[in-house]
Amino acid sequence: MLMGAIWTFMIVTAILYGCANGNADAVAQAALEGAEAAFELCFSIGGAICLWCAVMELMKEAGLAERLAALLRPILGRLFPNSAKHNDIMEPLSANVSANLLGLGNAATPMGIRAAQGMARLGEPGLASDELCRLVVLNTASIQLLPTTIAAIRGAEGAAAPFDILPAVWISSAVSVAVGLLAARLLEGKGH
Repeated sequence: MLMGAIWTFMIVTAILYGCANGNADAVAQAALEGAEAAFELCFSIGGAICLWCAVMELMKEAGLAERLAALLRPILGRLFPNSAKHNDIMEPLSANVSANLLGLGNAATPMGIRAAQGMARLGEPGLASDELCRLVVLNTASIQLLPTTIAAIRGAEGAAAPFDILPAVWISSAVSVAVGLLAARLLEGKGH
């Protein structure tokens, strides 16, 4: 709500400023060009997201997503020891982390919500458990092996090699996850 108000204020201020300076035609032209560019970008990203969601679905059908989730379970069991005892939490959690590794944030979200709901049922009502906070950190910082959404945006904007950012993405996402999980560990129990 607040962000909507801030964006509205910025847009209205820009339009009024442009009109006051006698640039109403330029403001109108820029608005139309911006709307066209936004549509093209959304259309391009939508296609790429559909492609990678289909790849994820094929991985599921082939059993590859399940194998990746099984590989992640020992690590996730150490990060989420209370939740590890509950298959109804670990299954969507593993699938969520797998989808995030593949850069499929849109496909990961429903599974992350299911895992978070399961973790919330284990804790005190109205209070986020330490494990739930770690899940939020892990999802926010998530390590991405294939940053598909970013690559789709780069491709839509004309990048010759949309995936040439992989080493930087791997390093920055690994560091952000490590720092986030360390901060979560240091702050454990402080909210009780």
